[in-house]
Amino acid sequence: MSRVVFALVAALACLSANAMADEITGEAGLGLSYQPHDPTGSRYETRPVPYLDLDWGDVSLSTDDGLTWDAFNANGFSAGPLVNYLPGRTSNGELLGLRDVPDMGEVGGFVQYAPADFWRVFASVGQAVGGRSGQGGVLGRVGGEVGYPVGGGVIGNSNVTAHFADARQTQTFFGVSADESQASGVRPYNAGGGLQNVALTQSFEFPLAPQWSLLTSASWIHLTGSAADSSIVKQVGDSNQAEVQAAVAYTFD
Repeated sequence: MSRVVFALVAALACLSANAMADEITGEAGLGLSYQPHDPTGSRYETRPVPYLDLDWGDVSLSTDDGLTWDAFNANGFSAGPLVNYLPGRTSNGELLGLRDVPDMGEVGGFVQYAPADFWRVFASVGQAVGGRSGQGGVLGRVGGEVGYPVGGGVIGNSNVTAHFADARQTQTFFGVSADESQASGVRPYNAGGGLQNVALTQSFEFPLAPQWSLLTSASWIHLTGSAADSSIVKQVGDSNQAEVQAAVAYTFD
């Protein structure tokens, strides 16, 4: 995680000093992910990844949602600010000649309705920060998830999330300038904003020992709109992508 994101995480943590007096609950662990190298799906790679789903009072930290603070929380509704980590792109291999994209942070806000522990619907919008000139923009998410017992102590979770981005954010990863086209051989392309992808994720949690569990997930990611029409996707990427993860986590209670 970049220094930019560490600074953002520290800043949001300071928003709720009282939360730090509460006990930590939730799960934390480490695992491996087999995933696309970048949003265009130019190739796949295996990466070590943290697994986080922690709460300190009104402050939460999760792998998917980032660091959030429930500034408002009543009757199942919650809302507040968030910061999150946005991975960048190293332009090598099939992407050689395109610009690199550094790791960035996202600063924004969220709203969520979760009347029970096992299901929720949510939305967020944020601004990407820490990119180079012309990189970064506005991005958002709308989705829902439901958890359910499978049997034998195994818990399942199904999630669907739609990701949106403005033209600048989409251009950051999917656009190709004339100079980049000459250097890479990928056709020039100007990306527009709108719905960028829809992701379906199925997860399972298997008990291993008291307070320890194995977490697995598989995702299907379908690029849409301007992202799917990108010359990078059509020449070296894929509009249908997959991601699988496994992690061992410890439960705090």
